[in-house]
Amino acid sequence: MSARHFRIALLLLSLGGTVVSAQTKSPPPEAKPAASVPAVKPKELSLVRVNVTGQPYDYQRPWQKKAPFSKRALGAVLSKGRVIVTADLVANQNYVELERAETGEKIGAQVVVIDYEANLALVEPMDKKFLDGLTPLPLAMDTVVGDRVAALQLEPTGALAVTDGLVTTIQMTRYPADVGQFLTYRISMTMQYRDNSYTIPIVKNNKLAGLLLRYDPRSQVLDAIPAPIIAHFLKAAETGEYRGFPSAGFSFFPTRDPQLRKYAGQTGKPGGVYVMSLEPGMPAAKAGMQVGDIVTAVGNNEIDQNGNYVDPLYGKIEFTNLITSRAFAGETIPFQIQRAGKPMQLDVVLDHRAAKDYVVPPYNLDEPPSYYVLGGLVFQELSRQYLREWGANWQKEAPQKFVYLDRFQGELFPGGNRRVVILSQVLPANNTIGYDELAYLTVEKVNGREIKSLRDLAEAVKQPIDGFVKIETEEDPKQLTLDVSQVEADAAGLQENYGLPSLERIE
Repeated sequence: MSARHFRIALLLLSLGGTVVSAQTKSPPPEAKPAASVPAVKPKELSLVRVNVTGQPYDYQRPWQKKAPFSKRALGAVLSKGRVIVTADLVANQNYVELERAETGEKIGAQVVVIDYEANLALVEPMDKKFLDGLTPLPLAMDTVVGDRVAALQLEPTGALAVTDGLVTTIQMTRYPADVGQFLTYRISMTMQYRDNSYTIPIVKNNKLAGLLLRYDPRSQVLDAIPAPIIAHFLKAAETGEYRGFPSAGFSFFPTRDPQLRKYAGQTGKPGGVYVMSLEPGMPAAKAGMQVGDIVTAVGNNEIDQNGNYVDPLYGKIEFTNLITSRAFAGETIPFQIQRAGKPMQLDVVLDHRAAKDYVVPPYNLDEPPSYYVLGGLVFQELSRQYLREWGANWQKEAPQKFVYLDRFQGELFPGGNRRVVILSQVLPANNTIGYDELAYLTVEKVNGREIKSLRDLAEAVKQPIDGFVKIETEEDPKQLTLDVSQVEADAAGLQENYGLPSLERIE
């Protein structure tokens, strides 16, 4: 063991676990530790196994679920008898169980707060005494570039595997839900990573510095959800009504280009970001911000031409950190702007935008998808969860028209307050002869009524025109017609043939 590994091992011994130091050449993922390595014995290990079983919803066949899954991860014990894990671990869960690493004792648990955007969740055992004897891990709020940290994993035997690494970058990145940007630690680390490693604690000086966000084994680079984001999540969770991380609701562009500054009419010292678009009904728009404004400062922090401010801990970092991790929903933050060269102040009351408030929701987890089957035509509301059915490369593999609607929903639907209804597929039936090859169409009207939700479609179907349902789509063939009497006659058979528990599920 090198001197560096030895120092990390000493630090982790205080957690009460047996230390297995990870070397540069890691054993294969399935390799087991040597028999001579003892299991975890002391009772003060601040980690517990988290076992999860669940079943995700199938957005390609919205009337059913996918195959069940089981996940096993590691949670960090915090104060108040709670355990912090990633939201990915407990998404679509049916049962959560905590397991003491040193004894194998198990107990059922419940998810008390979850935030898919920040990828964090709090789990609580059914009996809080289950965690007695486990010292809560405090948070390391002072991590900076150049600090050494360690990733903690438990081997199947219960041995504590420790992998040390170096914090190389602290920046704003997008988390898996792809909603806004959050503070992220980038760490250089050679780790025995497994595909089911949903939660791996990162520690510094016996404190929790972060949780694994993602790991690239090729580049040996790990991204971590940092302690400041965890602390924000925990503080917001204490209010009793969790409101999520705030946002201002505008997109921006750097002002490095002198022509852009001239176009915007900026005067005085160059700096700030150019406002490109505003989300309807969000704080920036409510405060009076306009496209073309230049935001020059947030609070007392000046913003440079690249959109950075000088943080006392991290140095230059994107100003969105001031909004997401330094402020809370409901707080009023002064924004200094220039509009056509004139300085102004806008008092922005920050708020969180819930997934349901998007035209194309960025995620739909733990909830069954809505659908409506009419004579074999399957209608759904477009969501990013539906697009993700095309896999990790969904932005290229999914129907490009739908990807476009998701990406530019703010500009395409400035009024918000609606959904995009699509014809997702056609089930062969008497009513669908000639329509067999149709799919991925955007529904505009049904029986002459504009469709802004699946509920609109269901109501419009009840008003046929001369015995037919007339469906107008944006794409070819532009119009589909169904005989109402035939639809009603075939409904039971359609349901039986395709194993549909119901022909509709509408919120």
